[in-house]
Amino acid sequence: MKILMVGASGTLGTAVRKELGQHHEIITAGRKGADITMDMSVPESIASMYKAVGSVDAVVCTAGQAYFGPLHELTPELNEIAIMGKLKGQINLVLLGLDHVHDWGSFTLTTGIIMDSPIIGGISSAMAGGAIKAFVQAAAIEMPRGIRINNVSPNVLKESMDTYGPYFPGFEPVSAGRAALAYRKSVEGAQTGQTYTVY
Repeated sequence: MKILMVGASGTLGTAVRKELGQHHEIITAGRKGADITMDMSVPESIASMYKAVGSVDAVVCTAGQAYFGPLHELTPELNEIAIMGKLKGQINLVLLGLDHVHDWGSFTLTTGIIMDSPIIGGISSAMAGGAIKAFVQAAAIEMPRGIRINNVSPNVLKESMDTYGPYFPGFEPVSAGRAALAYRKSVEGAQTGQTYTVY
């Protein structure tokens, strides 16, 4: 398959790219260090990316910014980071990409464990993840030409515990490699409308 991957340079994205790259052609897109430079918070940038890439068999997104901080510090402006990046950015990848994905292709988006198991300071990210989950479920029944759509909800990653560990007390982290398998399941499998939770 020819797979367009948005956000392939982070901890999770690197693992997903490695897993999928063993079997498929990967084209990367992102703000830096990618085959195609793209800002997913800007719809025009997404459209330009698809024009440059052409048609693909699958789109995978492991990107999406969100503000982390306590509720009393969360402002409308800070909340917009998750709305524009993680939420609208991923949705626009689908809306603007439908005509660029082959029949029976797929989209795989990223949510996160905290939408179902909240943590202090994770409100904005959880909000965006929950909205993406609902979008995936609703969009799945209307996707054209047999195109599938799923989302992966990974737990905190072992490789990220030095940075994020204090936010996730009592959570059992998973390896990025294990989380990457869920993306392969979505891309190569037959299910749609699913949330693949990686505990």
